Amino acid sequence: MAASDWIVIPARYDSSRLPGKPLADIGGRPMIDWVYERAVAAGAEQVVIATDDERIQEAAAEIGARAVLTSEGHESGTDRLAEVIDFLELPDETVVVNLQGDEPMMPPALLAQVANLLRTKPEAAMATLMVPILDKHEFLSPDAVKVVANARAEAMYFSRAPIPYHRDGLPEPSEAGVYGFRHLGLYAYRAGFLRRFVQTFSPEVERLEKLEQLRALSMGEIIAVDVADVTPPPGVDTQADLERVRALLADEVAD
Repeated sequence: MAASDWIVIPARYDSSRLPGKPLADIGGRPMIDWVYERAVAAGAEQVVIATDDERIQEAAAEIGARAVLTSEGHESGTDRLAEVIDFLELPDETVVVNLQGDEPMMPPALLAQVANLLRTKPEAAMATLMVPILDKHEFLSPDAVKVVANARAEAMYFSRAPIPYHRDGLPEPSEAGVYGFRHLGLYAYRAGFLRRFVQTFSPEVERLEKLEQLRALSMGEIIAVDVADVTPPPGVDTQADLERVRALLADEVAD
């Protein structure tokens, strides 16, 4: 990553499935500490935590991280990012990577990859990553967001439905290879685009699919997309996820 790139970590306290998630203990440290550590390891000299709660701001201060207290009324992490870039007065061409505050195992290499992808595509407003889907059930699951890209490595569409649609029927797992590509919720944006994005009304397709990136496509913006260099472990949405991550990070530290 370039020294001028920023990583912003949205960290909301309230979560319907796991309240106080950014402060959840993992190996004697709050989750936000692990996430911040991954961001710093990616090579970005500018890392800031965007939160709606003073307890998270205090936890950030304890680890020497900069945290900006944002509005409690934001509906998404993207809205929180937009408030932060205005607060920091970032120039429109600044590359901002959005690292969710519940991704304590995100490989730093992917943060660098998505930022560098946007830098190499000056015509793009944002960049993201995808991984091959090798499992039939994952391909059919609405929880796995799929993406189809064109020959220029630009996203054509995102959906919770199985895309591309296999007209002749899904092949058997032993014959399938790659069913499609799953989108990773990791983004790099240009700051100017973020300012436009949050001022743009959500189109119906975004509201139906519950996918913000479809707003960018409806705006006529280009989303650069590439296959991730590595497949990241899942983030933390539930208590079961938290227990799994605790075990994985304990093994990582032991090694």
